[in-house]
Amino acid sequence: MLVPMRIALIVNSKATRVTDAGIAGVQEALSRAGAINTVETRGPRDAILLAREACRVADAIVVFSGDGGFNEVLNGLERDIPVGFVPGGGTSVLPRALGLPRDPIAAATQIAEAIAAKRTRRISLGSVNGYRFAFEAGIGIDAEVVRRVDRLGRDETGRRPGDFAFVRSLIAVVRERRRSIEQSLEVRELGRAAFVVICNGDPSTFAGPVPLRFAPAARFELGLDLVAPVRLRRRSIARLALTMLTGHVPRAGDALYGHNLDRIEVVCDHPEPLHADGEDLGDVTSAVFECQRSAVSVLV
Repeated sequence: MLVPMRIALIVNSKATRVTDAGIAGVQEALSRAGAINTVETRGPRDAILLAREACRVADAIVVFSGDGGFNEVLNGLERDIPVGFVPGGGTSVLPRALGLPRDPIAAATQIAEAIAAKRTRRISLGSVNGYRFAFEAGIGIDAEVVRRVDRLGRDETGRRPGDFAFVRSLIAVVRERRRSIEQSLEVRELGRAAFVVICNGDPSTFAGPVPLRFAPAARFELGLDLVAPVRLRRRSIARLALTMLTGHVPRAGDALYGHNLDRIEVVCDHPEPLHADGEDLGDVTSAVFECQRSAVSVLV
């Protein structure tokens, strides 16, 4: 007798697009591929512990959450186990960048088909000071915007602000710095810059339906890409925004750039905010970014 696949479904019910009906629909879609054990997160970092437990008893892990939950599960993996990501956040960068549908039920259906067919895609992960990230990490203004959005808190249902809150926070940061952001850190072997964005794939994020491409050559199967604007002023801000929208590499005079890197060292002039996949990791005076090549099998 065939033993059914054991699928651990980790759910963050507080994620922006996760609903009771959505959970039921995702469970139904996944049940076509195996036996489902659903567990819900109760607070920050809980998904790390749930992923560790799932590694001991499950054959596959599926996460219905936003990017924060996806990130925590990746940091909780203790063995090589297939992982699927169902978009439940306001942006859900990771599953969209992997080519999964934005609709949770459609994404879960595709993941169930992948489980049944044993279809996976092997991708690399990044890490910063030992903490894993899937698609993007940064030091400086990028992380400061993440922090400001976190400070806005959640609404009465526990959900985080959406994309427009990030845009408003970015505009506020630039205005406060009088539209000029100067050099404040050193990227070892590359030079000085105003802030650093490290990408593990393309696109780096989305503004609604529009992909933003900090590092258009970045690929999940390769090493890390680095984009570090030398400084930001009125003209360079406009050029940087244009390159992000059109998918072009920044001009050499505007930004430091590195492709398919295994290790990146950054030293800051003073403590700067750090984030990984949109999660605030506090202030740092230095950081080491490393590529973990071919680190995880994702269900697509």
